Amino acid sequence: MFLLSTGAIIGIVTAVVVVLLIFWLIGVYNKLVELRNKVRNGWSQIDVQLKRRFDLIPNLAETVKGYASMEKEIFDQFAKARGLYAQAAQTGNVEQAAEANATLGGTLSRLLMVQERYPELKANTNFQDMMRQLKDTEDKISFTRQFYNDTVLAYNNKIEVFPNNIVASMFKFEAAQFFEVKDEAQREVPRVKF
Repeated sequence: MFLLSTGAIIGIVTAVVVVLLIFWLIGVYNKLVELRNKVRNGWSQIDVQLKRRFDLIPNLAETVKGYASMEKEIFDQFAKARGLYAQAAQTGNVEQAAEANATLGGTLSRLLMVQERYPELKANTNFQDMMRQLKDTEDKISFTRQFYNDTVLAYNNKIEVFPNNIVASMFKFEAAQFFEVKDEAQREVPRVKF
């Protein structure tokens, strides 16, 4: 019978432990990369919907402009919000994008009040179609924001729990930002009435 010496047994146990640690490290690293990519994907989904919203609203504003030429301030605020969003999209700054979203939401609420003053605007088929598209976009933004924040939560939890936090700090994984609504007025969905 073949007997191993104590040194050989210790060597085999050490090799097995090292191999298991390597597999564990690879598994944690791969899971962190997967979650980080899901966060990036979630953000890009929000970005697509916000871009759609920011592209749709100027068309809506132009339709309204024909009826409400005295509402110039609203259109200036649309332009400001769109500029903020463009800058945030370029840098990937989630907080800045949320701020642009909040600015746009406030302006959109004011635009919806304008439609109440112009009944003929409500009857305009272009306006009605754009309002339907806007509602659809708002629903998509809400869903993608929820998906993104859920993914950020899972990712942030993964990089903060022990012993994953050791691997995360070794490979410089950083916590992701939530897409938060800071302005209380923005916590309410704009009401669209025809």
